[in-house]
Amino acid sequence: MGDLDKGIRIIIAIAIAVLFYTNVIEGTLAYILMAFAIIFVLTSFIGFCPIYVPLGINTCKNKK
Repeated sequence: MGDLDKGIRIIIAIAIAVLFYTNVIEGTLAYILMAFAIIFVLTSFIGFCPIYVPLGINTCKNKK
């Protein structure tokens, strides 16, 4: 997972958290989005997204 991908995931997670804590999103949608935010943060810190493997996506620059 590349640095840009990690950064975008963190920004999205922060935005979802802000929307949740300011009560802009509520109910089931809020809990689903918070689950995605947690997943985004975890995959950003780990540097690996399991969904990318079957899709064949690689956002990390190859070192030569």
